[in-house]
Amino acid sequence: MAFSVALRGAFALVIGSSFASAAFAGGLDRSGYDIDLLFDKGRYVFESGVTYVMPDRKLKNAKDTDPSDGNLNGRSHSTDASENYAMPYVAFKIGITDDLDCMADYSQPFGGHLNEGLNWAGANNESEVKVSTNNYAATCSYKFDAGPGDLRLIGGGFYQEVSGFKSRLVSVIPAPLSSVYDGVGSLDVDGHGWGWRAGLAYEIPEYAFRTSLVYNSRVKYDNLKGSVDLTELPPIRPFFGKLTSVFGSADAPDSLEWKVQSGIAPDWLAFGSVKWTNWSILQSIALCPTSTRGTSCKVGGATELTSLDLLYRDGWTISGGIGHKFNDKWSGAVSLGWDRGTSDGYGMNSDTWTLGAGVAYKPTEHVQFNFGGALGLMTSGKSGPVTRGGIVYGNDASYSFGNDLVAALQTSMKVSF
Repeated sequence: MAFSVALRGAFALVIGSSFASAAFAGGLDRSGYDIDLLFDKGRYVFESGVTYVMPDRKLKNAKDTDPSDGNLNGRSHSTDASENYAMPYVAFKIGITDDLDCMADYSQPFGGHLNEGLNWAGANNESEVKVSTNNYAATCSYKFDAGPGDLRLIGGGFYQEVSGFKSRLVSVIPAPLSSVYDGVGSLDVDGHGWGWRAGLAYEIPEYAFRTSLVYNSRVKYDNLKGSVDLTELPPIRPFFGKLTSVFGSADAPDSLEWKVQSGIAPDWLAFGSVKWTNWSILQSIALCPTSTRGTSCKVGGATELTSLDLLYRDGWTISGGIGHKFNDKWSGAVSLGWDRGTSDGYGMNSDTWTLGAGVAYKPTEHVQFNFGGALGLMTSGKSGPVTRGGIVYGNDASYSFGNDLVAALQTSMKVSF
């Protein structure tokens, strides 16, 4: 029994620390997908929380490597790139029978927000970009006896919405036109899609042992649509001076995650996880004028108006830690995580190391409060020209970045009855 109490207390609060490990790495990963509430022993369980992440990515040695539309090398060669953000989470679980459990949850698994501004030498590459998602999921599991423990079959589906925004300096406008136009262009886009998950879990409650393997499918955004706003440029080229509706398609990545935990001594619990995410499916996303719908919209194609260039490689996240139950009301945990950066010569998603800690307070049998925090190191790197599929990306600007810090705070409440 001591093990299972530690499981419900110490292990649950580490969720915040694992969120923080993805704060500034793993492509657009934020919270990812979480179905741990499905294993809670309560018949009816409600959980809600928020994680606030504070990355501090700083760019330096920036250089305008394509001054054809105006030389920006007289502007600042460094800038603060990252913005703080919050990740909410709400979930409800019900034990329909002794063997059948189901949960519904809302989360924001993917996202990103960079705001470098216009006063830096790389503003022709990017001045601000923001991506947001909303995920609505339902997941069930059925368990049956298997040896000394229980085997669970897991399955579910989810509906996901995505929206994005990007702006950059398209051209430096000379006087006297600069009094009318600022030369900034922007893209707005949104879409939606469906996904599914399937997995297995094996539990031995006597030892607080559980291991699970869960696959989350891709989400196909086949209906991306939005607009390219070039009204802040004089109408001297095609699409300049106009607001043009665009369309395209993309996939959110599939992932496979293995988790394990076990009691190792009275009131002590060890846990770990390994996750692979297929970020390499996101290379460059072509967007074409809606007037060309019906023709092929592809990167480098004749109808491409603009693109979102990511050039990611696959992501790997590994974490582990220890939880301890101090008494009937208090428990705590510490964890260490590593996330392989998805940038490979282009972009700023480098490897991240994260140390997390937290406490759980259970004032009554039915209520639990979790408080956690994490501090991470985003490792150094650089971004410049990269060739993919015969096309050169990142030849408009180059920059580097050092070892930067990321911090996160998490709080949540769980009610069971």
